[in-house]
Amino acid sequence: QLQASGGGLVQAGGTLRLSCATSGGTFSNYGMGWLRQAPGKERELVAAIGGSTIATYYADSVKGRFTISRDNAKNTVYLQMNSLKPEDTAVYYCAASLSRYKGPYDYWGQGTLVTVSS
Repeated sequence: QLQASGGGLVQAGGTLRLSCATSGGTFSNYGMGWLRQAPGKERELVAAIGGSTIATYYADSVKGRFTISRDNAKNTVYLQMNSLKPEDTAVYYCAASLSRYKGPYDYWGQGTLVTVSS
């Protein structure tokens, strides 16, 4: 089970930190991803991290602004979002994969809405 939180309304240039708490299974075995879907757009992978935390991936649109991390002791993955832009507005989902950290994903959280005002 995955529970995402931390979304909200923020002005452009602001910051938010998303969290995804997980339960069930051995958390360190899972690659974790944050994906987002904006209205009228396809869902896209924003960032991903391997179980060992060594491997990470970022979409070009968020490189240098977003940081994914995980705390295997707390079974939680985070997405630190800095310098937010209006185009970052979307529902953000966390997801877990037993096979590949960049997906496809086996389990999904419920989504948390991020709204960035200009």
